[in-house]
Amino acid sequence: MSSWIKLLLAALILCVGTVAAAQTAHAKSDEIYTSWRNNFAVGGYDVVSFHQGSPVEGKPKLTTSWRGANWLFANQDNLDTFLATPEKYAPAYGGYCAWAVAENKLAKGKPKHWTIKDGILYLNFNKQIKNRWLTDVEGFITKADANWPTILED
Repeated sequence: MSSWIKLLLAALILCVGTVAAAQTAHAKSDEIYTSWRNNFAVGGYDVVSFHQGSPVEGKPKLTTSWRGANWLFANQDNLDTFLATPEKYAPAYGGYCAWAVAENKLAKGKPKHWTIKDGILYLNFNKQIKNRWLTDVEGFITKADANWPTILED
């Protein structure tokens, strides 16, 4: 094999290795779940409104950025409330499905399938998963807490 072919193969191997390393570096999941279509946390819903008992969608003109995601609110009071203590209102596990996190998986949490337990907002993927979650909320929270946030590193 000629030296220029060996040099070309070495360069190709170096490029493939660099691409593989870059892909590995980007394998970490975001701390806050957002859609690939936008950067809205909780599907654009006002997270303070869940704690008021009636989840509603936020308005784009009432937006703040926190932990790499955009959070929308239905009114200025809710935005101000969130800004004062965002950790109190943001969903557990960054808005990923709480049951999935308990099972050491990552899945989208949807705002239509929510629960508040001890003042903490939990989201689930769908109605069936929420019903499963409700069979042992305390147990699933214990398991999910043990998996969070290291599950994001996988």
